[in-house]
Amino acid sequence: MTFQSWTVFALFWTLFVTSPGPNAANCISNGMTLGFRRALWGVLGILTQATLFLILSAQGITGLIAASPTAFFWVKTLGALVLIALGIRGWIMAAHPISLTPLAGHSIYTRAFLIATINAKSVAGYLAAFSQFVDPNVPIWQQMGTIIPTALTITALSYTGYTALGAWFGNLALGAVANLWFRRILAASFIIYGIALGLSELTTIGVFP
Repeated sequence: MTFQSWTVFALFWTLFVTSPGPNAANCISNGMTLGFRRALWGVLGILTQATLFLILSAQGITGLIAASPTAFFWVKTLGALVLIALGIRGWIMAAHPISLTPLAGHSIYTRAFLIATINAKSVAGYLAAFSQFVDPNVPIWQQMGTIIPTALTITALSYTGYTALGAWFGNLALGAVANLWFRRILAASFIIYGIALGLSELTTIGVFP
């Protein structure tokens, strides 16, 4: 990968992982409710998913999913339903007092990993990265030696930043009303994203014009 290609890829990946979505909302929520250091388990879960998807992409797994409309439909549908369910649960739980230690580290990690995995934006992003930035004339693993460290570093910085932002919000000791509505805004982001994901798929298969 040339320096110019690496620069373009790094810019693309920065925009990809910093755009608001379920991962960002989850990191902010974790930072608010768990504190910065404890919430970093969630960042580790996202990094695990990113590593897995990068490796699978190199082996052509995401290309296979994209080539099968039926499989991709069910992946996106499942992702939409789970995101909506998480949003509804978050909206309801927003009315309850925040506990700083409600989850064990492995639970925070698992939840973040699952949210990142079912997010169809991830599949689209990895497909875009490989279709635009991978040179078919160069051995794939030779290119992955540059792509993987770059992608993981940018991903870690982005979601650590979102986690720190959430911890900062939590340290502000927001009033009960402000805290309630801020947490519900985060929950609503899951619901909106899930609905948008489901509608885009229904439009793709022709249910909606």
